[in-house]
Amino acid sequence: MFPTPDLVKSYIAAGLECSHLDVEGDGQHFKAVIVSAAFAGKRPIQRHQIVYAALGDRMREEIHALSMKTLTPEEFQENK
Repeated sequence: MFPTPDLVKSYIAAGLECSHLDVEGDGQHFKAVIVSAAFAGKRPIQRHQIVYAALGDRMREEIHALSMKTLTPEEFQENK
């Protein structure tokens, strides 16, 4: 059984405090917009590593591909 976007969203939210989180996908490939204060002062690769840590083994076992846009709350407001 493939994970749903809502399930992937719940996985991320359980491991990372987010002020905005949107996940879309088809069960194998997902696209997420993740806004968290935890990203402040971090480079893009470090932000992705934070999300991968929140997902844990699910990234290898359940989620085939995840494209991420990772933003701080300030960056998110600027991009609106």
